[in-house]
Amino acid sequence: MLDIQKIRADFPILTQKVNGKPLVYFDNGATSQKPQVVIDAIARYYQEINANIHRGVHTLSQLATDAYEVSRVTIQNHIHAAHSHEVIFTSGTTHSINAVANGFTTLLKTGDEVLVSALEHHSNIVPWQMLCERTGAELKVIPMNEAGELILTAYDSLLSERTKIVAVNHISNALGTINPIEYMISKAHEVGAAILIDGAQATPHLKPNVQALDCDFYVFSGHKICGPTGVGILYGKEDWLRKLPPYQGGGEMIATVSFEKTTYADLPHKFEAGTPNIEGGIVLGTAIDYMNAVGFDAIASYEQELLDYATEQLLQIEGLRIYGTAANKASVISFNLEGIHPYDVGTIIDKLGIAVRTGHHCAQPIMDFYKIPGTIRASFAFYNTKEEIDLMVSAVQKAQKMLS
Repeated sequence: MLDIQKIRADFPILTQKVNGKPLVYFDNGATSQKPQVVIDAIARYYQEINANIHRGVHTLSQLATDAYEVSRVTIQNHIHAAHSHEVIFTSGTTHSINAVANGFTTLLKTGDEVLVSALEHHSNIVPWQMLCERTGAELKVIPMNEAGELILTAYDSLLSERTKIVAVNHISNALGTINPIEYMISKAHEVGAAILIDGAQATPHLKPNVQALDCDFYVFSGHKICGPTGVGILYGKEDWLRKLPPYQGGGEMIATVSFEKTTYADLPHKFEAGTPNIEGGIVLGTAIDYMNAVGFDAIASYEQELLDYATEQLLQIEGLRIYGTAANKASVISFNLEGIHPYDVGTIIDKLGIAVRTGHHCAQPIMDFYKIPGTIRASFAFYNTKEEIDLMVSAVQKAQKMLS
């Protein structure tokens, strides 16, 4: 059981008022709020050990380097990676996916195929389209059904010896669908394909075990798991990371440089060109420690309560439709009111202190599937409450009356 009031006290922003109303923050799918321990860790870095890493013999540089590498090990242990050098710091999920997609440029040719799903965020579609344009490979799409679930029989049919990589999210940002990635990973490997899992929406709700999953790549962003913006993780199996060329060239990622030839540094530095977001990398470890102290099993159980309660309450509103009714869902609800544009609802309920996301959620193909311009998305975190859900439901009802 979580002590919700104690947890909420850890998040100073939750005491704010918006338009004179208590803030109800249901935009966690876009970014999470930050606990005081994370805010303090950011300040402490700049107050005490701010220096560039890996390059200096002076004390501050060594302290910063040690803290950065300790964080890497924290993340390694959190996701159960076999080696710390399989954990690459990036600027976020988008950077991580692009690094892999760029690397596959050297491995694909005309006639090869890349599979993505109909449930993907644009950041797990566009880099693969760009890869196919560069190489002549073909992009194939795993279709979805009305419930927002992937059609696995279609996935099985799409897989072949031409499939070189599959890219699929663990949890849909737009609908909350939890995909059967264990099955999808196993089937991809049967045809010799690599598979990348976009864990941006999953890591706030569960602890991935990359060795048990046997995925080739797993990527996520720090800012969705109570950490800072501008930092993320690319996990890759060592064999794959050694096979792929670096995404960027510059300092840090080299072993030797001459005008005739450059040799690259060993992992993980091969993929970490330039001065990184040092504070972000260090503090991501702090955020993960915080969430582990709260407990992911308790988080999952409580967020399921919130999801069930919110679903029940929202469905009592006449003319409200929920998009994404998968049997296995995370704490995300996308919905619309009949005859009313989602943007209008979002604007009105913001005046009542309710923060939700409206629009296509960087998942336009999903909206095209349902033939809608977008949805109102409420995404819940472990620091939210049922009382806040009641406030949102009341606000949606008021908006409906005003706009009907």
